[in-house]
Amino acid sequence: MSSASLVKMANQIAHYFDSEPNRALAVQGVRQHLQSFWTPAMRRQLLEWIAANDGEGLDPKVREALG
Repeated sequence: MSSASLVKMANQIAHYFDSEPNRALAVQGVRQHLQSFWTPAMRRQLLEWIAANDGEGLDPKVREALG
């Protein structure tokens, strides 16, 4: 899967949790989704992309969830 697709999907997941007023719960929701529904290879590829691109264009909740 392309890194651009992974970033897009991760941002969509994060935006789903935008309505959660508690940021910690929103980040936890993103983290749980990535752990439950993404393969380890997908998570690894996204982490590699973040390292190479400083996470530019990625929702901060995703970065926090992975960090």
